[in-house]
Amino acid sequence: MPNRSQKEIASIINQFIVYGDFLVAVPFGCGHVNDTFQLTFDQGGVRLHYTLQKINKNVFTEPVKVMDNVDRVTAHILHKIREAHIETRKRTLRLLRTPDNKPYVFDGNGDCWRAYVFVEHARAYEVLENTEQAFHVAEGFGEFQKQLIDLPGGRLFETIPDFHDTPKRIGQLEAAIKADVKGRAKSVAKEIDFVMSRRDEAGLLLKLHKEGSIPERITHNDTKANNILIDDLSGNALCVLDLDTVMPGLSLYDFGDMVRSATNPADEDEVDLSKVEMRFDMYEALVKGYLQGAGDLLTAAEKEMLPFAGKLITLEIGCRFLADYLNGDTYFKIQRPDQNLDRARNQFKMVASIESQMEKMKSLI
Repeated sequence: MPNRSQKEIASIINQFIVYGDFLVAVPFGCGHVNDTFQLTFDQGGVRLHYTLQKINKNVFTEPVKVMDNVDRVTAHILHKIREAHIETRKRTLRLLRTPDNKPYVFDGNGDCWRAYVFVEHARAYEVLENTEQAFHVAEGFGEFQKQLIDLPGGRLFETIPDFHDTPKRIGQLEAAIKADVKGRAKSVAKEIDFVMSRRDEAGLLLKLHKEGSIPERITHNDTKANNILIDDLSGNALCVLDLDTVMPGLSLYDFGDMVRSATNPADEDEVDLSKVEMRFDMYEALVKGYLQGAGDLLTAAEKEMLPFAGKLITLEIGCRFLADYLNGDTYFKIQRPDQNLDRARNQFKMVASIESQMEKMKSLI
């Protein structure tokens, strides 16, 4: 967990316009990349909460452009839901601003920080508990894509270029194997073979995009189930989180990552692989929810490729975990040795489970 003194946190949050007196900050969430804190303020005897995040500058090397994306996206969604006369407090992240109207500050170490109003009485789920939750998660992400189809102001900045370019991710894995900086490659030969035996189909979505049958859209690109808040009372999806990777992409990237994360009943780093599987009932709920949320946004080709997308993105994320393990765990945070390897094995077991159910998935579509 991030290690910051209360004094340091206070000095950062006080650069934003916040009403009330700072009381305490505690580490919050379990993200792999950014450091996140929940802050408590006292405002006339009422306790208010805010979320403060430090953007990982090793991952997001141009944080000001990242924040320009986030600012544009949240402002546009707020405008959309106000136009629809929808209650707005929980439906999009609300950035705090500085006195000179910036949605970020820099500390003395050159790190970029941003703060949000904390969304009360809602939570994100690491593992979804039922098909109703899966439906609403997918509906929320589908609606998110639809809300951004007419975003003004030109193309968003690519915060991580080629983020979901699976052939390039396999190339990065090959580079990690060749460098073998920690001497780990020999011990993961089975996992490497698993990836390489599937590399021929890794570029299929990019090929269809190049041919024009799958359009570019504004996508979230990290649609894990825990990146959307579910209302405690209604059970509906409320607010999409972790917007750093919102950028141009393919709709199928988002749906594929939902399949990867929401249909697996096990934790992402589960070591008992017998617990890892793609639950078909959860997949069915995702399809129905996503089509409900995205509406008529999707083309026939996008709908046809929904089953394959889950397999592809799961394979890709497994590649990234495995490459990071070989590189010495420099990208994804770990709390124990071999955690990234366990994450990779988890993903590859999911790929195998998806493959075994592919015909049934296609029939559903």
